[in-house]
Amino acid sequence: MRVHDRLYIDGSWVTPGATQVFNVMNPATETVIGRVPAATVADADKAVAAAAAAFCSWGRTSAAERAGYLSKIHQGLLLRSEEIARIISSETGMPLKLSRRIQAGLPATVLDSYVTLLGTYDFEERIGNSLVLRDPVGVAACITPWNYPLHQAVAKVAPALAAGCTVVLKPSEVAPLSAIILAEVVHEAGLPPGVFNLLTGSGTEVGEHLARHAALDLISFTGSLRAGRRVAELAAGTVKRVTLELGGKSAAVVLDDADLQAAVKTTVGACFINSGQTCNALTRLLVPEQSYDQAANLAVAAACAYTPGDPLDEQTRLGPLVSSHQRERVRNYILQGVAEGAELLTGGAQAPEGLATGFFVRPTVFGRVTPNMTIAQEEIFGPVLSIMTYQDEEDAIRIANSTSYGLAAAVWSNDPERAERVARRLRAGQVDLNGGTFNPLAPFGGFKQSGYGRELGAYGLEGFLELKSLQFKS
Repeated sequence: MRVHDRLYIDGSWVTPGATQVFNVMNPATETVIGRVPAATVADADKAVAAAAAAFCSWGRTSAAERAGYLSKIHQGLLLRSEEIARIISSETGMPLKLSRRIQAGLPATVLDSYVTLLGTYDFEERIGNSLVLRDPVGVAACITPWNYPLHQAVAKVAPALAAGCTVVLKPSEVAPLSAIILAEVVHEAGLPPGVFNLLTGSGTEVGEHLARHAALDLISFTGSLRAGRRVAELAAGTVKRVTLELGGKSAAVVLDDADLQAAVKTTVGACFINSGQTCNALTRLLVPEQSYDQAANLAVAAACAYTPGDPLDEQTRLGPLVSSHQRERVRNYILQGVAEGAELLTGGAQAPEGLATGFFVRPTVFGRVTPNMTIAQEEIFGPVLSIMTYQDEEDAIRIANSTSYGLAAAVWSNDPERAERVARRLRAGQVDLNGGTFNPLAPFGGFKQSGYGRELGAYGLEGFLELKSLQFKS
């Protein structure tokens, strides 16, 4: 049981303005494992004021100085990596083996990438009689979700600090414990007071207040499409910079010359990772009509290997969903898929056998899904795969691009040039070719209603920079 009763504001752990708290629940056991304070609007105002005051000096620090602080934070996260992995597995349900690599390992990798980048990035550029400067935007609010809580926080906080911005971080109240650790690590690194501030508050109260706050210069938000629309609406009142990373309905396009077995197995894994609670999960498997039966059999066999279980068990591959609300949401989508005529190949809405406790959902595969079905258009955020067929390459591209989202996609073909040709026509921010792996230096973000702006690498840094030109007399 981890009980935290303070917020991190202006370099200190301070008592919040109210006594309300959020309970943090273990989704596998349905027991309370932690408690954090519910910040108020007044607390948010204090955090923003502290960040605004700190920006005056932090924004003028050298890149080398900022890199030094980030390096210390990186080392602090590495020292606590096992603790971070176990905490995030306990509050989100991701299997521990994956949490070590993704929930704890990836944030450290991202932080280190910005230490390296600051050694080479050019914040000034001569163009004719002008000197073009890349200045920090100012005070940034970073609002993050529960599915990858530390990674999403670091993917925003690290480039913000690297750019010279000061930060107010508001993590999801569903999974806030790793953000507490991040604040502790920041404090131990000796970051100047006010440069980093942490508020554990609700999205509807504190998140919306930050979005409309006149003293904030930028909002970086990751979450649902509904919440992203609200953030953009509120931020428009002060014309602040907004970055949105929202949902996805990503397609894996398996061309007729592909290794079908490898493509299906990899797609099922990319759909079920973190129990499907991943914005860029490959939730639509597009196969040639003539390959449907074989693809369906392969997908069912792959899905059956994902037996739900205790996320702290080293052998578990599929943990619970994060909450009872999320479980019911996913079950309702499964029922809707059946009602609309999709073929339920495995899984279903009923609870997995032997798991009466915990927010578990059966790994589910639908076949004969058509583009107009709800499960083909809307983000389910659970372990649910939809198999769809196409007639030819043009039809595959049309179906892949037929949703309102455009975050990620994949293409499989034994002809690399053909795979790249199709990938270039997919309207998605990232496209994996033949199982291409995640690159933390490449831009991450989406087309259409998956949001705007990019994170990671130099592209993420540039999201926290403003361009200014100084013109000299020729």
